[in-house]
Amino acid sequence: MLGWFQALMPREERFFDLFARHAAIILAGAEALRGLLQGGDGIERCCKEIFDREAEADEVTRQVLIAVRRTFVTPFDRTDIQDLISSMDDAIDQMNKTAKTIVMFEVKAFEPPMREMAEIIVQAAKLVVEAVPLLSSIGSNAGRLNALTARIIAIEEQADEVHDRGIKALFVANRQPDGPGNALRFIVGSELYDHLEKVVDRFEDVANEISSIVVDQL
Repeated sequence: MLGWFQALMPREERFFDLFARHAAIILAGAEALRGLLQGGDGIERCCKEIFDREAEADEVTRQVLIAVRRTFVTPFDRTDIQDLISSMDDAIDQMNKTAKTIVMFEVKAFEPPMREMAEIIVQAAKLVVEAVPLLSSIGSNAGRLNALTARIIAIEEQADEVHDRGIKALFVANRQPDGPGNALRFIVGSELYDHLEKVVDRFEDVANEISSIVVDQL
């Protein structure tokens, strides 16, 4: 009877397919964000792509959370699955917030450190794309998973340095008391830097969730 019941339930391999799909969406969103921060005529198109990707990611997250409730045997702890997919979804959500801020304030040009942070975000997304399929065999992939998560944490620290450098340059460029425009440019620019930093922070959260799963399963 138990065997028959288990046969009716979704197979645990589906989780890894969904993780991989979500990671691919995150990477597509990160690449769109990088394109967005190039400025120019592509801003509207890149914003739309980020918005669309965020909606796709929400649907995958929904499927994971439904599968957690319906699956008899999960590949690892249900809470770990929920925390991992939630942290991944937070990353694309933060990209979405960044794009919305750009649209709201009609920003058309972006500072070099902002583009540098966008490149770091793409790097982090690529590392997640590589890492999540390895969770299907944690025992044999633990070393590689630990290396990937360590790399994500390292580039998060790099992003912090770029963020601080960008804020400093923004302050220097807009500190001359020649009207309210300078103050507004500093406020909007600072908010964009903070959004970009939060995107990278969310990738660090993903890395920490993966590390936690590896530790729990060994």
